[in-house]
Amino acid sequence: MRLLPLVLCYHAVSDRWDDALAVSPDAFERQLRFLLLRRLRPVSAGGVPANRPRTFHVTFDDAYRSVAVNAMPVLERLAVPATVFACSDYARDGRALDVPELRARTGAHPEELSTMDWDALRELATRGIEIGSHTVSHAHLPRLGDAELRAELGRSREQIESELSRPCRYLAYPFGEDDPRVWAAARDAGYEAAYTLRGDARNAALHSLPRIDVYRGDGLGRFALKVSSLYRPVTGVLEALRRR
Repeated sequence: MRLLPLVLCYHAVSDRWDDALAVSPDAFERQLRFLLLRRLRPVSAGGVPANRPRTFHVTFDDAYRSVAVNAMPVLERLAVPATVFACSDYARDGRALDVPELRARTGAHPEELSTMDWDALRELATRGIEIGSHTVSHAHLPRLGDAELRAELGRSREQIESELSRPCRYLAYPFGEDDPRVWAAARDAGYEAAYTLRGDARNAALHSLPRIDVYRGDGLGRFALKVSSLYRPVTGVLEALRRR
C-alpha cells in the first residue's frame, strides 16, 4: 500500500503561550507555505480517505479559541481546508480545557486553554471548516469500560450534529490513545474515519489514521524532516513495535 496523505495535527496557534502545544502564527504559515511550495495539494477531510498522492490535510485538536483567531486567517489566505476536533462538553460554554496534564502548563496565560463554544464552532463551519469529535470530555479512551467508551464517542457525535445541524463524520482520539477495542467502538458509533497520532501510514485502517504532530519547537528544518517521505514509514514501524 502506498503512503497515505500527510495529515498534520496542531493544537493552539499563539504567540503568547510558550508551550509545546502552541505553534506561533508565523511558524504555522511558514509550514503551510513550505508544503505548498513542494507542490503538495491541500485536501478537505473527505480527501484523506480517498488516498490521493501528494496531498495534505490540517487538523486541530481541542478546539482552542486561538485557532479561530490566529489560524483561520492563514488557512483562508492560503486556501487550505482544515478540521477542528472539539470536545462536546466543553463546547457548551467554551470553558478552559480542564485536564490534569495541562493544569501546570499555562504560565501567565491561563486563557490560552479556553475552547470554542457552539457559536464559534458554527461560525467556523460556515467558513468551510470540518468540525469533528474529540469525545465528550477528552478522556483516556483505552482506560474506559465499554459503556463509558460508547458514551464518550456516541454522545459527542450526537451533540455536535444537533448543535451544528450537519454530520459529524470524523473523530480524533484524545492524547492519541487508541487500541483495537477503541477502533471498533468508533466504527460502531458511526464515524467514517478516526485519527490517532503516530502510526504506520502505509497500512493504516480508516479508524486508526496516523497524523504528524507539530509543536512549538519544530523549526522549519525539523518540520521538513517530519513531513518527509522517509520519516513517516520509519516512525510507523517504531510505533508498531512499541504497541506489541
